[in-house]
Amino acid sequence: MNRIDFERAGTGRKAGYKFTIELVNGRVANVISTSPLAMDLAAVLLEDGVVKELIRTNNYSVSLNTKFQVGIKNTTPAEGRSGAGKAQPVSEKEGDNEAGE
Repeated sequence: MNRIDFERAGTGRKAGYKFTIELVNGRVANVISTSPLAMDLAAVLLEDGVVKELIRTNNYSVSLNTKFQVGIKNTTPAEGRSGAGKAQPVSEKEGDNEAGE
């Protein structure tokens, strides 16, 4: 959907849309029932297998502002993050051992 589609679906341009969906432990953690658009977006996100796995292992905040900009933020505490956010142990540098030893 583009901005015009949102405006046509709403009560007018000045009304605007603004919401935040907090996804914690695989579920919506805040009240979004006042925004049908947020409820629909949450339902679509929760039906997707890849998204389900992501929100099961991490916490996210999905927001839409009045300029129709979507923001997605990983809100998982640093010690609880899975995947790429974790520090990896440093191993021996490659090339320290010469071939033919």
